[in-house]
Amino acid sequence: MEGTSDSAHQARRAHAAEARRRGPRARLRIQLTHTFVALRHRHYRLFWSARLGTLIGNWMQRVAQGWLVLQLTDSSFWLGIVGFAGAIPVMLLGLFAGVMVDRADRRRLLILTQTAAMLLAFLLGILTATGYVRIWHIVAIVMLMGVVNAYDGPARQAIMVDMVGKGDLMNAIALNSAAFNIARIIGPPLAGFLIGRVGLAGPFLLNAVGFLPPIVVLMIIRLDTGPHVSKHMSTWAGLREGLAYIVQDRVVSTILTLFGASGLLAIPYITLLPVFARDILGVGPEGLGLMTGAIGVGALTSGLMLASLQGFRSRGWLFTAGNLGLPIVLLVFAWLRWYPLALVALACAGFAMIMQNTTGNTLIQSTVPDELRGRVLSAWMWIGMGLTQLGGLQAGAIADRWGAPVALSIGALASLAVGVWALWRRPEVRHAA
Repeated sequence: MEGTSDSAHQARRAHAAEARRRGPRARLRIQLTHTFVALRHRHYRLFWSARLGTLIGNWMQRVAQGWLVLQLTDSSFWLGIVGFAGAIPVMLLGLFAGVMVDRADRRRLLILTQTAAMLLAFLLGILTATGYVRIWHIVAIVMLMGVVNAYDGPARQAIMVDMVGKGDLMNAIALNSAAFNIARIIGPPLAGFLIGRVGLAGPFLLNAVGFLPPIVVLMIIRLDTGPHVSKHMSTWAGLREGLAYIVQDRVVSTILTLFGASGLLAIPYITLLPVFARDILGVGPEGLGLMTGAIGVGALTSGLMLASLQGFRSRGWLFTAGNLGLPIVLLVFAWLRWYPLALVALACAGFAMIMQNTTGNTLIQSTVPDELRGRVLSAWMWIGMGLTQLGGLQAGAIADRWGAPVALSIGALASLAVGVWALWRRPEVRHAA
């Protein structure tokens, strides 16, 4: 591993030197013909198309779940509790799951996780439709979904290289982000419509149906998806090897730190959206759907822009811009009281968030050795799923005591402080190519 790490450092230093020479004003080549280049790979094209429907259903469930929790408890704190319930399994199992992702056949593992997620969504839909649903049911189902996500997340991220190779990796990651945010645009307004017309069970049941296409695709495609390390390596030894790589690589460790600070302190604004919609902006479930959709518009725009970039080596500057831009926009949104302007601010937040996440993911995956990919990406997912939900818990607790605007402002200021520290003390990140 030491030799691999040294060669990665040497390659990154060469790229960084070129990035410093060009600076943040390096010429951007945005080519629409390059936007969808990863879709030329058949397996990726099938999986991407199938996942789009699943993602729409996932966003429908998020909105419906948040509204159901608020309806049952009338508490911002319970919104945080439910989110944190999903984070507990990810935080306990996530890093160990990365070892399994490197040792298992990723395609078969994804078939299992997607099937489990489908059954859990169906169960929540049935409980809601029959009127038996209680808050503890939601907490239990969300915790089980957290177990699924602990394995599903890093496996989905890692299988991208198996489908498209490293040459089209950033494009594939950006298109994944685009699909996620197309779903963010379509799913929440559709959920708001269904809640108002057929009730809260509709989004949950449609989400369950949406898992079928990717399961079928994963069954029919044939890929060399593992194992990538010896099955005889112990779990603890594999985990230590992955963590040692992260600690030794300053760029990877700093990107993960910034991503974690953003997830813990800034991104929990999503948890508080039902409170802003109902109590501050007074727009109801339909308005909540549009607010979530506005984030998707900005995020989709960002994802498509990143997918279209050609000849821009200074991805570190893009990551830095997104990392600093997100908390700044959230500070503005926290104190807006005019709904149309709030939608614009949320679109800007979505743009900055995806710029940070996509470029950060690409910078990591471009340098991580294949045999460590699952473990490093499990750390990425541990932060993205675990700390974000933990952040939702703290944001909900502060919002219950001092209000959602204060909670959001405190988190955004703290996230901005960490970003400014990295800008000052970790220049190699912004110069990373």
